Amino acid sequence: MNSLQIALRVLKVDRRTRTSAILTAIGVAVATGLVLLLATLPFATQHREQRALWQGEHFYSRSSDAPAKMLFNSSKDYFDGQQIVRVDVALTGGATPGSIPLPAGVPQLPGPGETVVSPALGRLLQGHPAGQLADRFGKPVAALGEDGLRFPEQLVALVGHTPDAMPENSYPIAGLPGGKASPDGLLMLLSWVGIIVLLVPSLVLVASSARLTAARRERRLAAIRLAGATPGQVTNMVAAETTLSAGIGAVLGLVLSPALSGLASFVPWAGGTWLASDFALPVGLTVFIVVAIPVLVVLAGVLGLRRVLKNPLFATGGHTKKPLHWWRLLALPAAGLFFLVAVTTAKDSGGITMVMAGLFLLVGSAAIVGPWVTSAVGGTFVRIWRRPSSLLAGRRLRDDPKSAYRASAGIVLAVFAGSMALTLLPTFESMAGGGRSFQDSVLYVDTDAQHAGVIVGQANASLQKYGQSEKAVAVGEIYLAKGDGGNRTVQRGLVMSCADAVKLTRFGITPEMCAGGPAIYSDSALDLAQFKLTTEYDTPGVTPMSGTRVETVHFPDPDLSGSLIIDPAAVPESVTPKYVTVVAPTTDANREIVRTALAGPAAGAEVGSRDQYLFNQQTELGDLRRVTVIGLVAAGILAGCSAAVATAGSVMDRRRTFGALMAAGTPVRVLARALRMEAALPALVATIGAGIVGVLVGVGLYSMVDPRGIVLSPWLLAPVVLGVGVALLGASVCTPALKRVQAEPLAEE
Repeated sequence: MNSLQIALRVLKVDRRTRTSAILTAIGVAVATGLVLLLATLPFATQHREQRALWQGEHFYSRSSDAPAKMLFNSSKDYFDGQQIVRVDVALTGGATPGSIPLPAGVPQLPGPGETVVSPALGRLLQGHPAGQLADRFGKPVAALGEDGLRFPEQLVALVGHTPDAMPENSYPIAGLPGGKASPDGLLMLLSWVGIIVLLVPSLVLVASSARLTAARRERRLAAIRLAGATPGQVTNMVAAETTLSAGIGAVLGLVLSPALSGLASFVPWAGGTWLASDFALPVGLTVFIVVAIPVLVVLAGVLGLRRVLKNPLFATGGHTKKPLHWWRLLALPAAGLFFLVAVTTAKDSGGITMVMAGLFLLVGSAAIVGPWVTSAVGGTFVRIWRRPSSLLAGRRLRDDPKSAYRASAGIVLAVFAGSMALTLLPTFESMAGGGRSFQDSVLYVDTDAQHAGVIVGQANASLQKYGQSEKAVAVGEIYLAKGDGGNRTVQRGLVMSCADAVKLTRFGITPEMCAGGPAIYSDSALDLAQFKLTTEYDTPGVTPMSGTRVETVHFPDPDLSGSLIIDPAAVPESVTPKYVTVVAPTTDANREIVRTALAGPAAGAEVGSRDQYLFNQQTELGDLRRVTVIGLVAAGILAGCSAAVATAGSVMDRRRTFGALMAAGTPVRVLARALRMEAALPALVATIGAGIVGVLVGVGLYSMVDPRGIVLSPWLLAPVVLGVGVALLGASVCTPALKRVQAEPLAEE
């Protein structure tokens, strides 16, 4: 019989080996499916961006030898908290629509006054009055296809104009933007972190499943070895047995991968879901993953045969295990030092490969340090406590710390990931805020002095037509400068009346402050004799008008510091603002009507608001929270399963010992308590350490984004508490396993 036939024969006659193989296959399937899914995320974002490349959100004009055939401008519009990508185009130089190559999903170029919209935007146009939305774009003449949208529910409008109606910042180009898109950097980083954090618990589950019958298999293989089998034959038998279960698991993971991708397509990211076709992995990478994971499992199984191959007599009987050396503790600081160097040099090197390598080393160091910590906890049990269950647990932890640690290995990694995530998320949330100087409900359009009057006039005419009492006003931007050359300092000032500042800004100016003539409103006292008004940073200025006073105002938000409100009467006629913001107040009832009134004359310039700016921040934070919760739930489930399987394997490995103790009169509850202590107390110590390391890693990763301090939350304790709870839940299988041992004849062993 060859090795494969022997493996099949063993699986057929041995129920426990068959159970172990099934669980191993399930573990490999989970690992393969997760890695395939996480590996597709960068490609999925790239496919997404490739479809939307023509929308030009990240487009900037490059010099080209091809003659310009059209003017192009891309901007963002909003409706009821939803983002609309607006693409404005106009043919130039006698070009015809047929001379412009169209990307997939774009059926035609709209003419002046026409628009081509996405299906989701078309439904919004039909469901709302024209004054709220449709008047911004023109007459819909066609619909965009899925191949031209970032995600199925994306709101996009391709709007046609005449050349003279296009915004001033339009680009002259030969055709709609194209090229090769780049993947989402944040999601690519998260996918790598997910592979590292979730792959290891999956492999721990595989290892725990393989250890279900470890002692029984060692005795079987040792008997075959003593009967005359060569080391190569024994190795081939184990390789065949492991390859069979791991190979089936890998194929099962590959088959289930489309189902996982289908579920992932419903998880929103950056404002929308996904197409099923986005989750397409290159064939070469797919084959590599499907082959690599079973190979790792087989190698782990073969490397575990060293004792059987060298000393088969010791495998069949008792043997003294060597104590663990203190040098294992050096693995963690060494990995931490590597990670620290990688983080501090990441900005200079321009990549995250070394950072991810450092993170992988930190995760791997847990497998080296964890058993030593487990042994130390066991020694403490033996020295301090004298209850039977404590002594049994302590001797187990001290005598076989590697096997004992296996039950909590997945939990340690889940706690590490949770602590890292809960370090980063509150800090990212604390960064939210900011935005422009206007109140949350105020809409604004940035333009120049040449077009500001036209936009204000047309917007107010539209507001009057729609029956609205609100009026748009032009707010100029100038600077209050002090000093010359390298000692020059400037503060940005908004030129607007005090009454408008009370109504439109969030500087905290009150009507009482408006009495007393023209003023400059600042958060600090100013000596106007030392300051001059200017339209540019580096141009000479002029003195404010005589009689101008300084009104000190307590600004409610720190992000307003350094800005000013300047009364128009304080500005000399020679100072004409170059940059102007057209501003209009709104209410909840008429916000979209006012936006429509501004969008028409703005002709593609973005109509913004602070509440929309904050909403976009919360959308990004919501994406991070969603991904974090999904990842931690997956890690927790894997950790709990590996803890349960490892606990059951521990009982199976010691069937003889537990059977003898029961035969001697030891109650099952004492043994069950000992097993729970084996699982919970090392997990408590290890999870506390993993939580601390997770926080430090989170601080390191955040330092790559922002050098400011981190925000620590009491929720950092949650992963440790949940980790110990999962360990106890996993250890709860010990009582049924012990009762099964009690029910079966000891002679079977």
